[in-house]
Amino acid sequence: MSVADSKRVNVFDKTDFKKSKDNFHWVDTEEIHAVRRRKILAVHPEIRNLFQVEHRTFLIVLLITAIQLSTAYWIRDKPWWLFAIVGYCVGGTLNHSLQLASHELSHNLGFATGYYNKMAAICANLVTGVPSAITFGRYHMEHHQYQGVDGIDTDIPVLAEIKVFHNTVFKICFLFLQPLFYALRPIFVNPKKQNKWEIGNMVAVFGFDFLIYSTLGGWALLYMVYGTLIGLGLHPAAGHFIAEHYEFVYDYETYSYYGPWNFFNFNVGYHNEHHDFPRIPWSRLPEVRKLAPEFYNDLPCYTSYLKVMYNYVTDSEIGPFSRVKRHRVSGKKK
Repeated sequence: MSVADSKRVNVFDKTDFKKSKDNFHWVDTEEIHAVRRRKILAVHPEIRNLFQVEHRTFLIVLLITAIQLSTAYWIRDKPWWLFAIVGYCVGGTLNHSLQLASHELSHNLGFATGYYNKMAAICANLVTGVPSAITFGRYHMEHHQYQGVDGIDTDIPVLAEIKVFHNTVFKICFLFLQPLFYALRPIFVNPKKQNKWEIGNMVAVFGFDFLIYSTLGGWALLYMVYGTLIGLGLHPAAGHFIAEHYEFVYDYETYSYYGPWNFFNFNVGYHNEHHDFPRIPWSRLPEVRKLAPEFYNDLPCYTSYLKVMYNYVTDSEIGPFSRVKRHRVSGKKK
């Protein structure tokens, strides 16, 4: 029996609740992960043994970086059609992997100290061509601490995105433009003053871009940037952006994915497990479900990112509005 077959709730069944397509699903409840974490640890305290760092993360970063540099060197004099194919299949997949390595490192799960995790995250960011690792880490921590909270969690679209990306064609554009939204949304929703780590991140990545351009040429640099933009956009690896928190089933705001893309995506598909235990690295997340199956086996989940993306763009009942939001921590109501 597959993982999907073992669920009581089919994620892709039509739901019977009325959704507003002009706003989000607003709730006043505590986010489920803190509640479930307390319950799981009360029954399975041995899960605390999984709270470790995973040094292999940085070794994988170095391996992917070497592959990407070798590919950039090889592709620099190839025809445009081969560039497009290799850039999508290899560059998009591997640069997305590096972005998710940065995600792991933002949780300080690669090394014991924050300093080394930040340095490793910047290294993971080099061949992606676009500085993002440190800024992502700052906002991602708030996504965990204040999931869905209005004005803080920048993972959720803004109302303007709801109004524009409302049908199949525009939702395809929404998927394609996800890197742009993730870059710009924090500026409008929750702006922060740049810190020295972010400046260092920019200097390192742009300096590396200049080195690649000077030694390998513009085609090699474009391969790196193209891989990032396409890998975070209309690409199967990017299906997790929709799968993780879009409300396909009423009152479920986080979903796990158990499928082959976890191999490339540092097990980010184990997303309920990750939010329940953000101090557990990617390599041990499957153990969480094995140790506490009674808490996960009945949760709706996915086994196909492509099906998630297809349903997202074709189902009129799903869109940027399909997110659970909470009122500000201050208690201010919307």
